[in-house]
Amino acid sequence: MIYHLLYWLRDSFTHRVGFYAYEDVLFRSVLAALTGLLVALLMAPRVIRWLMRMKIGDRPEFHHAALNELMRQRANTPTMGGIVILSAILVATLLWARLDNPFIRKAIFLIVWFGGLGAVDDWLKLTGKIRQRARDGLKPWEKLVFQFGGSVLIAYFLYSDFQNIDDAKMFWLPFYKHGIPLAMWMFAVITVLYITATSNAVNLTDGMDGLASGCVGIMSIVLVVLCYIASEFMSRAHQVTWASYLLLPHIPESGELCVFFAAITGAIFGFLWYNCHPAQVFMGDVGSLPLGAAMGYGAIVTRNELLLFVIGGVFMMELFSVVLQVGYFKYSGGKRIFRCAPIHHHFHLAGWSEPQVVVRFWLLSIACAVVALATLKLR
Repeated sequence: MIYHLLYWLRDSFTHRVGFYAYEDVLFRSVLAALTGLLVALLMAPRVIRWLMRMKIGDRPEFHHAALNELMRQRANTPTMGGIVILSAILVATLLWARLDNPFIRKAIFLIVWFGGLGAVDDWLKLTGKIRQRARDGLKPWEKLVFQFGGSVLIAYFLYSDFQNIDDAKMFWLPFYKHGIPLAMWMFAVITVLYITATSNAVNLTDGMDGLASGCVGIMSIVLVVLCYIASEFMSRAHQVTWASYLLLPHIPESGELCVFFAAITGAIFGFLWYNCHPAQVFMGDVGSLPLGAAMGYGAIVTRNELLLFVIGGVFMMELFSVVLQVGYFKYSGGKRIFRCAPIHHHFHLAGWSEPQVVVRFWLLSIACAVVALATLKLR
């Protein structure tokens, strides 16, 4: 909004006084991060008090007596704090992003769709208004239907945008300088699977104070860098892009997503102020589902699908620990690989305190981010 206002005033005010900074996506990204941070910090106390009045608290129940005892202190801590994150992201993005950018419009649609899905699920689980669903929320197949539905819409409209972008119609492998042609049906399958998987991966990771929010914050910083590299010029005078210099896919206009992911970074760190140990609020599905979907969306737009496994190493570890645990449990007739899944509970039961698990997973997430960025030069 502010970008469009300043652009409208360019002849009468902004250019006359020599103010061009608003045209730079990094300048607006910094302002979006600060806006998201400020909105989250100011909004969170009010939302927490409202959630407490509504008695929307967490009631963790696990199929493990020892884990139930360890997590007993979480009882009745307000959840659905993702409302704070989504509000901060939307405010910062609407203020500082170019709203005529197709990738920004899809990003806003994505977090609204998945945020709405998460809000319904949380509300059914955490209130007693619909008794038969007060504990379980939406059924898994219902959740998947809406996740697949939102992902299919994103895939369809993204492919339309990619029709005139040669690099976007390729599948790119790390350490290989050329893309592999990708059919539309393959692109659709990859997009749907990635957005759905990352959405669920962040949801599974959201089990300890600050764990998911800290890792998402780290990952969103990497996506700011990837979006900038995919779109922006290294030298406008010679029409050289960072993507061509690093032998990466060049996706025009994707740089505007820097504003979106910077807004996520600011909103997450503002929320983390209240979500760190001992947490005053949890994000719930209303926060974890759209944040995870946004991470997958960023990788799809910048054509870094495989690199996402490295960037989101912690989330992939959490997701696959559940898949392995469930699969092995059924195959072996009741045996387990881990003490409990997702894997952060395994380490908690092994004797690590909750802050130890969270900080060590943050450090692992930082290491994954550094490795992912290092690979960009290896082509």
